[in-house]
Amino acid sequence: MARRELPEINAGSMADIAFLLLIFFLVTTTMDVDTGISRKLPEKQQDQDVPPPKLKEKNVFVVTVNRNNDIMIEGERFIQIDQLREEAIKFIDNGGGLGNPIDDAPAAECDWCEGTKDPASSDHPNKAIISLESNRGTNYGTYISVNNELVGAYTDLRNRLSKKLYNVSYTELLKQSKNDMQNESLKEKIKNIKGKYPQIISEQEPYK
Repeated sequence: MARRELPEINAGSMADIAFLLLIFFLVTTTMDVDTGISRKLPEKQQDQDVPPPKLKEKNVFVVTVNRNNDIMIEGERFIQIDQLREEAIKFIDNGGGLGNPIDDAPAAECDWCEGTKDPASSDHPNKAIISLESNRGTNYGTYISVNNELVGAYTDLRNRLSKKLYNVSYTELLKQSKNDMQNESLKEKIKNIKGKYPQIISEQEPYK
């Protein structure tokens, strides 16, 4: 009896299908994007013997996030994340005293601040410091959200002042500056707004 030979299977089309499927999954799959915080590191100090500036307690706004992701302000009151920005704005924009002198000019009041001028709160935006404390057990997502709200408080204040002075938001000024990097007028406007509301956020080492 003659032995029948098995027909060969053409695998060429299968390889093509597998390749097409691979391309399909590569194109349609969403890659996870790492979440981070944009920060500009401070420049190295030349003279290490310079004593640190003296700070008034009322000029420091303490935000604490514990291991349970609860947010406390000033060490006495728990708030929700959606309340943090408003509380930070109240503190930064209080304008209850005099600001630091610029060059040889005398210290001056914040005439652009719209706060309540509470004598028990911050004196001036250039003296207002936000101190962020977190626990080693704090959820990273919560930590990022808290940072976003604090930075958002400064952005809101800068937008408000920019619209008042230049009829355009601070965010829009930044966009225009990126498209026209040689425009000195835009640079001066941005510098002026940032100088009136300097972003001063101190992040403490996480506690156990």
